[in-house]
Amino acid sequence: MSTSDLKRSDFDYPLPPELIAQAPLPERSASRLLVLDGQARRWSDHAMRELPSLLRAGDLLVFNDTRVLPARLPAHKPTGGRIEVFLERALGDRRALVQLRDSKAVRPDMRLATTGGEVRVVARRAELWEIELPSATHEFFERHGRVPLPPYIRRLPAAADRERYQSLWARAPGAVAAPTASLHFDAPLLAALDARGLERTWLTLHVGAGTFAPVRTEDLAAHRLHSEYYEIGAGAVEAIERARSRGGRIVAVGTTVARALESAAAGHARVSAVAGDTALFIKPGFHFRVVDVLLTNFHLPQSTLLMLVAAFAGREAVLAAYAHAIAERYRFFSYGDAMLVFPQAAARERP
Repeated sequence: MSTSDLKRSDFDYPLPPELIAQAPLPERSASRLLVLDGQARRWSDHAMRELPSLLRAGDLLVFNDTRVLPARLPAHKPTGGRIEVFLERALGDRRALVQLRDSKAVRPDMRLATTGGEVRVVARRAELWEIELPSATHEFFERHGRVPLPPYIRRLPAAADRERYQSLWARAPGAVAAPTASLHFDAPLLAALDARGLERTWLTLHVGAGTFAPVRTEDLAAHRLHSEYYEIGAGAVEAIERARSRGGRIVAVGTTVARALESAAAGHARVSAVAGDTALFIKPGFHFRVVDVLLTNFHLPQSTLLMLVAAFAGREAVLAAYAHAIAERYRFFSYGDAMLVFPQAAARERP
């Protein structure tokens, strides 16, 4: 099948609900790790703690240092009806773009009651709403919001989620969903990577609520991603250039890192320092210019994230590996297990 003929339904797979991880393991690096070689179409079962031995000295791991905000805010309309404010992104000091869950009868200038004071609805912005808050956006949500666990986690956030739904190096506030591949790393694993001679650097991509938005059209060409802010500094660019010069591979820790790196290299021979928005939709047929290896969690059926992994390692190989993971009872999605993915030959395009 030609990549141009692929449809949304070509990325479906049956997942038993009990395999959706509802809570993290006691230790971050205790997860299982499925290794997929896209070129050979082979996979093997490992543990996350084996990651250093599965990579090579001189490889560079690139992490996302975004910090997840407590983006869910319970509120009440003037009528007393409940409504949830879900942060999409900050706009200046006290303004924000949000989703208003159960937004019936919402109108501009409506006042919503919250534990932090009154929130004013300013205007509709396409599928989102602009609001005005009583205080600075990030500060307000940090104080009054709840951890934005994904909708497939069927429980209320616990106190422990404030720490576990966050990477060890979360620094730049702005995400409303975690870059979940990073959740597997703890201090002992990082020390083992250092001992192996693996290097690491960071970029920022603020994961938006659109990461959970379903693909609503069978025709993939008709789907448009929500844009997300990303930033790659000069230090990360230099680390990538050093790794390339010594023959090291660029290991993207998560699909967010892969999107940021490939966005920064679009139309160029190398990654450049950049700050801005990306709406890059990576699907089969895309040629990767930067990423050599991908570490990622398991993704929802028919999702854009699964399509990105399929673009990297081949749709048939990825779906076959997923079928194996289901048969072997791997844990799926944000608090689940991980995959280390090596590309199919056609996916890599050297500058």
